[in-house]
Amino acid sequence: MSFWPPLRHLYQARPRLLVAFLLSVVSFFLIPASQSLAQRLLIGWNVLAWLYLLSLWWLMLRTPAKDIARIARVQDESAGTVLALVCVACLVSILAILFELGEVKHLKDAAQVRHIVLTVTTLVVSWSLLPTAFAMHYAHMFYLSKTESHKALLFPDKLHDPGYWDFIYYSFTLAVASQTADVATGNTTIRRVTTLQAVLSFIFNLAILGLSINVGAGLLN
Repeated sequence: MSFWPPLRHLYQARPRLLVAFLLSVVSFFLIPASQSLAQRLLIGWNVLAWLYLLSLWWLMLRTPAKDIARIARVQDESAGTVLALVCVACLVSILAILFELGEVKHLKDAAQVRHIVLTVTTLVVSWSLLPTAFAMHYAHMFYLSKTESHKALLFPDKLHDPGYWDFIYYSFTLAVASQTADVATGNTTIRRVTTLQAVLSFIFNLAILGLSINVGAGLLN
């Protein structure tokens, strides 16, 4: 069967992502059909995103710097694809939220609160997952291209073996401020990825501001 080799590789390289995806699909079909498609998709996305986000942090917080290169080699084949899927899914979640907010205006009391909570949790997990996925990607790019004379990211204290926390710092600073004052890029490839994250973060931050104003105005009305 032609689909088995890539599926087996995905399970071996990223079992947490595969398990989170399967549970999200199950949750989507367990939700009553009376709920809107947008609401079912958002709940399914929340299951996938929260499980994957927590598993990434669990992995990063428990992995010493000396083991990052090994993890990077195992996940290298699917790294770009997974990052692209995360970016697309996060952007699609914003569109789903827009449909969800269209229903909030016609709801009252508990139903309205449930929709707003779903909207807020989706925004939080989507925003958090994006820089987390980029942090993982930066770490793997660093160790897969690292040589004695060349490094993809240049840290101010001349770290030879930075840990996941160093890449988390770089990624989340970009997500919040769109720049870093003390970490420099060392090649064109990582500059392209950094630019992509900066643009996506800008779109996300702008969307969050607009949606927050929309929710606030809806509640006041």
